[in-house]
Amino acid sequence: MAKSDSVPHIVQQALNQREMDYLCPIGAFSQYGIRRVADSHEDTDFRQSFSIDGDRILHSLAYTRYIDKTQVFYLVQNDHITHRVLHVQLVSKIARTIGRFLGLNEDLIEAISLGHDIGHTPFGHDGETFLSEICRANGVGSFLHNLQSVQFLDRVERKGKGWNLCLQTLDGILCHDGEIHNQRIEPLRSKTFETLESEMAAKRNNPAIGLIPMTLEGCVVRMADTVSYIGRDIEDAIRLNMIRRSDLPANSIRVLGSTNGTIVYRLVTDIIQNSFQNTYAAFSPEVSDALESLKAFNLERIYLNPEIKRHTAVIRNLFHLLFERYLADIKNENRKSVIFSGFLKDMSDDYLHGHRSAEIVRDFIAGMTDRYFLAQCPEKLRPSSRPF
Repeated sequence: MAKSDSVPHIVQQALNQREMDYLCPIGAFSQYGIRRVADSHEDTDFRQSFSIDGDRILHSLAYTRYIDKTQVFYLVQNDHITHRVLHVQLVSKIARTIGRFLGLNEDLIEAISLGHDIGHTPFGHDGETFLSEICRANGVGSFLHNLQSVQFLDRVERKGKGWNLCLQTLDGILCHDGEIHNQRIEPLRSKTFETLESEMAAKRNNPAIGLIPMTLEGCVVRMADTVSYIGRDIEDAIRLNMIRRSDLPANSIRVLGSTNGTIVYRLVTDIIQNSFQNTYAAFSPEVSDALESLKAFNLERIYLNPEIKRHTAVIRNLFHLLFERYLADIKNENRKSVIFSGFLKDMSDDYLHGHRSAEIVRDFIAGMTDRYFLAQCPEKLRPSSRPF
């Protein structure tokens, strides 16, 4: 049977036609997914390119480790506090809801959403800060979780072979920058893998550089990232008795409400209303201002709250301790070290020859879960969790 007559190919043709009929003209069409290397597997697969990407991310080892990665609050004994795995699922759901109303590619949205935080270190943004300090001191540039997400999926997974994901997927992951506030984002469409590499290098050298996704789907995920965490972090902080609902800024409450459900609904509705049939994703000015005020509140009252910073000095020292230990293990070829037995075993020559020792240690530590990280540290130095 010729390829054009095979059942998978016929199904793909039908799905591609459905996209042509349904997606908005500036949506990302699956048939135009760009891979570094032509993937013969796609010729015999019912799935389209971005659907394959989503499945590959979902089945990656790095995705499995989301389950024990800090979102905001770490060393807290409370089963109802958000972890990273829930956050990415919320981003995916919120972004797909927006994308459905805007006529965008939900498979691409899901792939970007599921992969966008895979590069996060143990202990959340604090861990990211500590590892970035160490990486700069060791001459490998700043550490940023969005760059590391691409690094894991493109160069570390599958023993250094990577998943050969589409450019549109990797670009959306790289450019998600949910901490940056934008009232409006319009995609920069003409990108290549060379663009991806140059943007990663520039961002590593200067973290302040802003990146813009190449697809409207990537822009929507970037906004959905903020939508998913802003109210959820408030609910977690209230649950931990760090803030009260009455503390929220009055101007934000007036526009967005005071509960996570209301905040999400109003933000999602506003994005849809202000982005429909446009070439960009946007908030209205009023909602954008209210959201920016709420983000400032969260930064001051939650993310910089001394109550969740009590272990930062200890955690910072442990990052330094482990980094120096594994760097020495590589230098001394200590094959009994877990960096050899648990990370470098059977790693591809491309990975081994293409990375300096400090970059290998960076990748190993960044991939750890909170629990695994602490298990590598001397027991007497480990901080203990607290019940809430």
